[in-house]
Amino acid sequence: MAKDTVKHTILVALILCLVCSVVVSGAAVGLRSMQQENKEQDKKGNILKAAGLYQEGVSIDQQFESVTAKVVDLSTGKFTDAVDVATYDQRKASKDPAFSDKLSGDQDIAKIGRKVKYATIYMVEGDNGIEKLILPVKGYALWSTLYGFVALESDLNTVAGLGFYEHAETPGLGGEIDNPNWKAIWVGKKIYDGDRTAISVEKGAVDSSKPEAIYQVDGLSGATLTSKGVHNLMQFWMGDSGFASFLANLKAGEA
Repeated sequence: MAKDTVKHTILVALILCLVCSVVVSGAAVGLRSMQQENKEQDKKGNILKAAGLYQEGVSIDQQFESVTAKVVDLSTGKFTDAVDVATYDQRKASKDPAFSDKLSGDQDIAKIGRKVKYATIYMVEGDNGIEKLILPVKGYALWSTLYGFVALESDLNTVAGLGFYEHAETPGLGGEIDNPNWKAIWVGKKIYDGDRTAISVEKGAVDSSKPEAIYQVDGLSGATLTSKGVHNLMQFWMGDSGFASFLANLKAGEA
């Protein structure tokens, strides 16, 4: 076959495409387990960072040995064995009608569409009980759904840390939710004022001289809708639709 014909050129292109497809597919399949492992390591790292427990240069698996994962039934606010904590995928469950409930417009202040029936939470316990409690949160902001963790101190009311591990907010604006200085503002803030979910993200700077400042966090400059998204997800997940009943049960020793 002559090499400078259209037929020959198309044949070479098809063979090249086929070979490349096989190579890419093989690499994707071959690296799947490594991708899953990296994803799990990233998740563990973000949990540790939210709780202020992450240590640079130390194996994440080693650090995570102090963390215990458990599943909470959000309808009862109590621990459950209804799903296996080792295999339960909360993100997949949020799209499965068998494991999640559709939220009405009034309920869906975090704009997540569906709420899982079961949530995986993480605990660090010491001789005197719970030292840190890490809760998963998510909610829609300006451009994307924010996925993150909120860590609470042993009183189950004081924020130990907040971090988002996935979002697509605008760098330099809404993306400032990753700014360590902004995340540091959250540490020490209180979630509840009595039974009321009081934590809020304010527009602009908080007046620290006011008593309510202990529940308030500065909004992000130039990122009003992202700030509102964080406010809404905190109100949702710390409220009656989220972990409020679980936290109350845990405080009472009835979880």
